[in-house]
Amino acid sequence: ATGGTSVAITGSNFTGATAVKFGASNASSFTVTSATQITATAPSGSGTVDITVVTGGGTSATSANDKYTYIAAPTVSSLG
Repeated sequence: ATGGTSVAITGSNFTGATAVKFGASNASSFTVTSATQITATAPSGSGTVDITVVTGGGTSATSANDKYTYIAAPTVSSLG
């Protein structure tokens, strides 16, 4: 939930990407490693969101394959 997770994104036509979004939030950072791969750092968030890539050609369509689920950090409730 606090973000910071590195995520490998595979697709096509990533050259010239200007943004990677996790839901409505921009990735903390991203690197286009090739026309078919981006490594992005998830921002903080909650729930399940779509990851989209923005280029000069537009924003990628959402699908069942682009979901990212935030998981809350564990908490300690007692010690025995």
